[in-house]
Amino acid sequence: MSVLKTVEILGGGPAGLYTAILLRRLMPSVKVRVTEQNPEGATFGFGVVFSDQALEFLRADDPETHDLVTPHMERWRNMTLNLPGDTVTLAGVGFTAIGRLELIELLKDRARGLGVEIRFNTLVEDLDTLEADLVVGADGLNSLVRRSFEDTFRPSMEFFDNHFAWFGVEVPFDTLTQTFIETEHGPMNAHHYRFSPERSTFIVECEDVTFEKWGFAEMGENESAKLCSGLFSDVLKGAQLITNKSMWRQFPRLWCESWVAGRYVLLGDSVHTAHFSIGSGTRLALEDAIALVKSLEEFDDVDAALAAYQERRQPIARKIVNAANTSAYWYETFGEKMHLDPLDFAHDYLMRSGRLSEDRLRQIAPGFAARYEAEKAATG
Repeated sequence: MSVLKTVEILGGGPAGLYTAILLRRLMPSVKVRVTEQNPEGATFGFGVVFSDQALEFLRADDPETHDLVTPHMERWRNMTLNLPGDTVTLAGVGFTAIGRLELIELLKDRARGLGVEIRFNTLVEDLDTLEADLVVGADGLNSLVRRSFEDTFRPSMEFFDNHFAWFGVEVPFDTLTQTFIETEHGPMNAHHYRFSPERSTFIVECEDVTFEKWGFAEMGENESAKLCSGLFSDVLKGAQLITNKSMWRQFPRLWCESWVAGRYVLLGDSVHTAHFSIGSGTRLALEDAIALVKSLEEFDDVDAALAAYQERRQPIARKIVNAANTSAYWYETFGEKMHLDPLDFAHDYLMRSGRLSEDRLRQIAPGFAARYEAEKAATG
């Protein structure tokens, strides 16, 4: 395999569409086709969130897409922790968010404008039907590409203990908010943020014992949404949660030792997962796409390009995935921490991924850091 002329991309989510955009933008002579098994306009989930810093990679590497997407984003400068009896504001911890479907529509239209062929509602069951110099597996957690070459990709997959369900709600929360509550069957948490002027994502999470005691496993989507709407009625202001494939799940911890198998390559959730508590899943997928296409542009030989992609990108992605895993483990015992003083709880929360130093905390949340250090000095 040498010169790249044709590329098939499996998966019409952000990862697949963005890979197609970059290929056509940077390598306009290459023919690109995206195949998505779901109908056009269908998607699961609600919003996707990015930290302020996470968008800088997009501004640097692809200002056109950055300028296309950011006007459609909600943004805020603070974060809020709701605890039983108190609220802590983390000023300066900024985020942006956009509806998943809206992001896909923007990327889809741009890809088509660049000459990318997109097939929706098309299920590929045999990779041998794809005749291309390169096949990109951007087909998510249940990736056909990965499953077809498991001996080469060498995936490992385990699941975190906590259970979660992904809802939406027609309440535009002011900030990205974490709400922690005590219930008769144990502690529960909600991650929520607005992704449009009228609607927010609302992810409910609980430890395994709480999940079992509430009987969520036996409930349908609507029943569990109704129960969670009641449990979080204070922060929801009486609004009812909205479902969209909102089944209870345990988050998968996926990592592939190899990202390349001959003319097949993986990126995004098909090759690694990052727990939603650090909001990096979509960012990782887009950065994978940038790294892959940059390598393909740099090397005339496709094999050399894929080897460079794996060598350069794996260590960077691994650091973020490890941080996401550490953050997820923090949530598995959040109930034990809810007795802490609110500022101590907030500090423990901010430091949960292991990536934040005290100096960095002072930079990104100076108001909170000053308040926390003053309280420690007064009580110390």
